[in-house]
Parts: sequence; C-alpha cells; structure tokens
Amino acid sequence: MAFLGSAFRRVVSAVRPPLSPLCRTYARSYSSEPTKEKSVPYEKTLKQDDGASTGPTKPLPRSADVVVIGGGSLGCQTIYHLAKMGLTNVVLLERDRLTAGTTWHTAGLLWQLRPSDVEVELLAHTRNVISKDLEEETGLHTGWIQNGGLFIASNKQRLDEYKRLMSLGKVYGIESHVLSPAETKDLYPLMNIDDLYGTLYVPKDGTMDPAGTCTTLTRAASARGAVVIENCPVTGIKVQTDDLGVKRVKAVKTPHGTIETPCVVNCAGVWAPKLGEMAGVKVPLIAMHHAYVVTQRIEGIQNMPNVRDHDASVYLRLQGDALSVGGYEHNPIFWEEVSDKFAFSLFDLDWDVFMQHIEGAINRVPVLEQIGIKSTVCGPESFTADHKPLMGEAPEVRGFFLGCGFNSAGKSYDCLLFTLRYFMLLRLPLRKL
Repeated sequence: MAFLGSAFRRVVSAVRPPLSPLCRTYARSYSSEPTKEKSVPYEKTLKQDDGASTGPTKPLPRSADVVVIGGGSLGCQTIYHLAKMGLTNVVLLERDRLTAGTTWHTAGLLWQLRPSDVEVELLAHTRNVISKDLEEETGLHTGWIQNGGLFIASNKQRLDEYKRLMSLGKVYGIESHVLSPAETKDLYPLMNIDDLYGTLYVPKDGTMDPAGTCTTLTRAASARGAVVIENCPVTGIKVQTDDLGVKRVKAVKTPHGTIETPCVVNCAGVWAPKLGEMAGVKVPLIAMHHAYVVTQRIEGIQNMPNVRDHDASVYLRLQGDALSVGGYEHNPIFWEEVSDKFAFSLFDLDWDVFMQHIEGAINRVPVLEQIGIKSTVCGPESFTADHKPLMGEAPEVRGFFLGCGFNSAGKSYDCLLFTLRYFMLLRLPLRKL
C-alpha cells in the first residue's frame, strides 16, 4: 500500500520528480478535461445513471414570481426560504440533476464561527435548518453529523484571533472553548501538539451530506407550493427597458418553453457568469479546481472533530473511520473554459499542486504518514476576488439577483441573508403583477 508520507517525500525530493506509487495508483497523467470517474466518499448522489430522462421533469409554468436558476446547495436553500417566507409561485430550474456541478462532491463542512457577526448569524441559522427544522418538516434525515470543529493555533496571533471569535460567538449563543495544548490532546489523541499555542473547539459544528440536504430542502419547498424542475437548462434571459430607462428582467428562456418572471436568482455557481452574460450582467467570479483525498481506515479517529489549520491551509474532515484531507493552494489551477456539459464528472488530481497540503496534514496528525489513500476528489469551485459571496440585486438589471461565488463554502452558507436583506427589493415588482 502506498502511504501519504512516502508520496510526500518523493514529491519534494526533486523539482519535478516522477509520480510516486500513490499517485500512479490513484491519478492518471494530469488533464484539465473532466473524467467520468466518480470517487466521492458518499453513499449516494442524486445522479440517475440508468436511463435518465433528457426532458424536464415537470411541465414549465407560463409565469412565476421568482425563477431560481441552479439546483445546487444555494439554489435549493434559496427556493426553500422563499417558499417558507410565503412566495408560492416560485420555480427552480436545474440544467441536469440536483447537486450537479459542485455541490455533489463538496466536503460539506460547517464552521459556525467566522470573523463577521453577519456570517455568524447566517451559519447558526444554517445549522438549525439542517440539523433540526428540515427533519421536522419533511421527516427525512439530511445527513447532518455533529462531531464538532477544532481550529488550530500554531502562533500567539492566531490564538488571539480565536479568543475574539469565541467572544463573538457568545453574543449569538454559540458554544465554544479555547483549549490548551494538553486539553487538545485529551480531545484529539492522534494530534501532534508540539507546535500548538492552543485551539478553539466548537462542539456543535459538523458536516452535511449534499444529496440528503438538497433533497430535504426541495421536498420542504415543494410542500409549500414551489416547483423544482430538473433537466431544464436556461438558454436566455429576456430583459426590457421600461419607460424610465431602467432595465428589468421579463422572462427566462429554455429549450422547452419560456417562463415570464420579474425576478431571477442566479445560483449557478461556476456557470453564473454565463447566465449573467445573458442578461447583460457582469458576475465577477472565477472557476478553480478544488481537491481533497480520502484516506484508508485510521484506528482511533472515530468521533473526532473536524480540524481546520489556517496557517497550514489544511482541513481534516472526519469521514466515518477515515479522514478527508484538503486545503487551499497558493498556486491553484484555473478552469479557463467552463463546460456546459460538466455535471457529475471530476478532474484528474494534479499531485504536484495538491502535495503542498500533505506536509501540514502529516505534521498535525502524524499517523497519516502511514495511511494509504482510498479515493481522490477534484472538482470545480467558484471564487471571488475579496473572498466574499456575491449576493443581492445586480446594479445593471432590476430583478436579476446573485447568489453565487461562495468560495468553497456554499454548503455552509444559507441564503437566509440573501432572502431577508433583499426581500423588499424583490417584492417591489411582484406588487405590480
């Protein structure tokens, strides 16, 4: 069996060494083209491989108050909240199946503490919806796992930051604890604490399952009158200029018909810029490759919290009796030409780029040096220049709203902020219907 440690030593031993046995086993020569190989560590996805229909799953309505485009995490969350807030004539259009594109392979981590009070409120609400509200409404399990989250501080400045986060969390009722290195070792026996100043532990953090979450969100939305239509790509957005010279959304065009609507919500992820072009709206985000690997079984890792080491730019997500290891590279790979045919595919993993995460992961959990790799996952993610999501009405066109650019955190963020902050703006044209 090939191990993480041996793979890392081979990669760093030369400027561009030959691939290690680990890499040869789990990755072909790198290519930017998608592969049909599916190795995500989930029991199921919402992809239908056995003769899936090529037409829309439901008839298109002639009109709608709001059309949400994109059936990933953000699109499903948006239509759920719109329906829950009383808008029943709302439609979600997904060009393939729900979760296609990015959501289906996401790690699904939820960290409740962020350096912004708005984000803290948003994430606390997300957790309540996923862990409690949806199951009560639908009777379905979302796949929520509450195993806690652990932020690593390997210097005093980082520990001071975490103390401030703990104080912020107290204001919003989020339980958290700053732990000493010894206390961290008691909580996470496999962790190396030699270089730690301390950690921030949030017991009620956890992970979400993409298929389970999106299924329950759309089920709850449908029960309130919303319509979810899959296999229905959008081919155009009709925009008209009113008597005051203001551009407004008028309709959404598809190969199967046109839906008249005054409001569109662009939740298309890496495909959001293409939808923006249809309406004459610039969507400033870029698509990148984002990857993680899933290890073989690790003795003693069961029930451990998820780990985020910001200084090493690495995260360790509990995956049953194994770990998913990922991070954010200083030299990411851009997806220059976003393909409309990309749905439930993955990219080949570029080990020369990804291996920078292995050193930090092994330093934090030394047993990883002797653990093999079970699968690799590399898919598209959307990122913005300031690392903040794009949310709200576009300045170029009234009625064209953005809910995209979530910087690999879309599964954690809920669209409540979007629906609350812009609900009055969104309702203005509806009153004229």
